[in-house]
Amino acid sequence: MVERPTTVSLAGALNAALADALADDPRVLVFGEDVGPLGGVFRVTDGLAAKFGDGRVFDTPLAESGIVGTAIGMAMNGLVPVVEMQFDAFAYPAFEQITSHLAKLRNRTRGKVGLPIVVRVPYGGGIGGVEHHCDSSEAYYTHTPGLRVVTPGTPSDAYRLLRQAIACPDPVIFLEPKRRYWSKETEPLTVDGPAIDRALVRRPGRDVTVVAYGGMVATALEAADAAVAEGWDLEVIDLRSLSPFDDATVTASVRRTGRVVVVHEAARFGGYGAEVVARLQEQCFHYLQAPILRVTGLDIPYPPPHLEQHHLPNPDRILDAVAKLQWDDHA
Repeated sequence: MVERPTTVSLAGALNAALADALADDPRVLVFGEDVGPLGGVFRVTDGLAAKFGDGRVFDTPLAESGIVGTAIGMAMNGLVPVVEMQFDAFAYPAFEQITSHLAKLRNRTRGKVGLPIVVRVPYGGGIGGVEHHCDSSEAYYTHTPGLRVVTPGTPSDAYRLLRQAIACPDPVIFLEPKRRYWSKETEPLTVDGPAIDRALVRRPGRDVTVVAYGGMVATALEAADAAVAEGWDLEVIDLRSLSPFDDATVTASVRRTGRVVVVHEAARFGGYGAEVVARLQEQCFHYLQAPILRVTGLDIPYPPPHLEQHHLPNPDRILDAVAKLQWDDHA
């Protein structure tokens, strides 16, 4: 068990997870664009090439389909690649490799060929980036059977989830909320804790279940703190695993509270939140005291940096949704 009870950022926790995985398993390789001597655009791989050598941590050409295709061949021959897509929208050239081969090969071979590959994708907005640098593309991956899709909301969970993802026999899309790379937490970094496919109740509450993930977990917690002044007690659930979905944890919460707000920064139409709403409506209909509401990004291409604050969910928008949950009809 690895424990570092020190203050660490989310980027630092990911760096520690990669370092520990490289040290523990000689099959693990880390590669992608600028992840070597530079240490990555967000410095998540800082120092790893110097420590483990350019045979274990190395740069690739600017060819995302080639990065994933190479990783598939390596995994078929016994290695455990961890690859980085430098930005969320940069991963689209690799989409055919991911959906047609990475997601399907284990099923196609009836389990004889595993692909223990982690595809790290910095995703989402909140950093003042331009388009092609701020997409929330989780719905594309969760709609693809054969992929696990996870995203951490805290530094300690970033460490745990990445170590679990690297140890997983399935291919994992690991979405890193870039707006939280510099958020810090003082917690031990350990693999102990919830399994890779389990959600967590980040804040217990009795009145409303707020479902969030990735970069929106901290936003939901801010809203929950502010809601106290309004007399609302919000329960915040961090999904962690987008696929598979932890029905048990989420439905248990909804059956207690009877009200739900789902939060994500991706566009609303066809967004991941629609799947969450559908599952909860199917499994918790007779417990609901109001329609389930969503707080999401707008149905637009990602806006220019000076307008992104209008696009991204914030605590005020979450509280506005909570206020609409038919409180007057509640006995």
